[in-house]
Amino acid sequence: MVAYWIKTVFFMIASVGALLLGLDRLSKNVTKLAHKGLKKLFNKTSKYSIIGVGIGALVTVIMQSSAATTVMVVGFVNTGIMTLTQATSIIMGANIGTTITAQLAALNSFDFGAYVIVFCGIGVFITNLGKKEKTKTLGRTLSGLGLLFLGLKCMDLAINATFDGELVVKNAISNVLAGIDGSFAPVILFFLGIALTAAVQSSALITTVIITLTGAGIYIGAGSDATALNNNVLFLILGTNIGTCVTALISSIGAQTNARRASMIHLLFNLFGSIIFIIVLIIFKDFMAATFGTWFASPATQIAMFHTVFNLLTTLIFLPFIKVFVKLSTLLVKDKDEKENLSFTYMDERMIRSPSVAVHQVRKELSLLYMKAVQTLNISMDAFLARDDSKREEVKNANNELDTMNERIMGYLVKLANSSFVVYEDECTVSIFHNVLSDILRIGEIGDNICKYTHQMIEDNLEFSDNVFLQLGFYRSKINSLFEKSDEVFLTKNIEKIKEVDIIEDQIDNMRKELISDHFERLARGECKNENSGVYVNLVNNLERAADHMTYIAQSVEAAKNQAIK
Repeated sequence: MVAYWIKTVFFMIASVGALLLGLDRLSKNVTKLAHKGLKKLFNKTSKYSIIGVGIGALVTVIMQSSAATTVMVVGFVNTGIMTLTQATSIIMGANIGTTITAQLAALNSFDFGAYVIVFCGIGVFITNLGKKEKTKTLGRTLSGLGLLFLGLKCMDLAINATFDGELVVKNAISNVLAGIDGSFAPVILFFLGIALTAAVQSSALITTVIITLTGAGIYIGAGSDATALNNNVLFLILGTNIGTCVTALISSIGAQTNARRASMIHLLFNLFGSIIFIIVLIIFKDFMAATFGTWFASPATQIAMFHTVFNLLTTLIFLPFIKVFVKLSTLLVKDKDEKENLSFTYMDERMIRSPSVAVHQVRKELSLLYMKAVQTLNISMDAFLARDDSKREEVKNANNELDTMNERIMGYLVKLANSSFVVYEDECTVSIFHNVLSDILRIGEIGDNICKYTHQMIEDNLEFSDNVFLQLGFYRSKINSLFEKSDEVFLTKNIEKIKEVDIIEDQIDNMRKELISDHFERLARGECKNENSGVYVNLVNNLERAADHMTYIAQSVEAAKNQAIK
């Protein structure tokens, strides 16, 4: 008997492991397959709430986790990319999308899983034989789906294992779970659902286990001798909807006020929806028997359909009251008294679960950093042209800020590159981003060099004609034009416009030659002093180097694409 229980427990643990591994593998690889689609979906935030609901549902179907979607939404709100109103509709949609896992689990009761299990082997063959990364990802997706149903099948076998002709395990589980009956059963099961989901941080897993137990004939909360489900099991399902909010709440710790409000909205939405249905279930004691029990023959399908209908109805009920949820969250989560400091404008670690989205946000962050570096360069040039030595400290502080942001972005890129969700194309882009960061820092450092030339010009009392300053001003304008064009190419990834960048860069190279040539002609005519050469030639060459780095930033788009093709 002891050996039987040890084997069964081990088999059950292995079943849950296969189920979790299948869910994880399916989620990661479907996310990889749809990486471009996810980016497009999140970019389509709309003022229309129903569109937000659709986006939330689709993203969650892809990612197989409403908690993951909500955590990403918290990240978008934290960086100010998404408003609370937009976030609320997406969170509502996420609750609908997460029910797909329960529907898949319910299919197992129709022997659907017996056929899908074969995908474990098919997926492995495709992964090993495939040459392209996309083919391998498809194979891993299929094997994940197969593993999911293999875990469900193994769990079913473990529950129905016999000893001396008796269903010992099934009877034992039934006595514990089905025996949670009586007046306090709804309360016990509701809080059990919260606790279990909060512990594993996956409502999909707990719901799947509940459906598997039900499919095996264990009617939770219906009494040990029950032959059909009653309302009690639904309280357990309602509890999982509250427990899933824990992930987003934990994620929002230390985030900006609006991000914490987004987590609070997630909790309020699920809480109010659960309260409405709890009241219905308490008043309408035969709810399950009169509705889902009548409409669907399989108990597993009954639970899965309740889960879906519950989230659909609560979304329909609360959709017109999105602004009320936003107002409530504002009342419950007060503004911080101290001034909030944003580490990043566009990036947030919560987005790393969807690398394609995170990479897009890094690109925007780098563009912002690029603009700050060029502003630093312009401050130093303004100071030179005005013979103003007072800007050295400002340029130094700006470069210190660039260094700090560089370190933080580098850390973010390392985490992004190590994400199990990242596809090869995004890996290549992340690798190129390291070079872009280096180019941006060099531009800022050139600003520091120009400040040194300004100091030397003033200290040595060097004189330059108005015409020289006029030429330098025009040269600087051309470099700023290059910045605008290269930044546009970098942000839009429009490779065709790299030609326009190259044209401006060639013009800058020719101007550098002309400026230096004119300088030496002035020296020959005695219109300029020899001691001016060090400052002037170095200044012109440094500005040309800045233009080179700007060109490299534009060309990084093509470099990333070429690297991904190899």
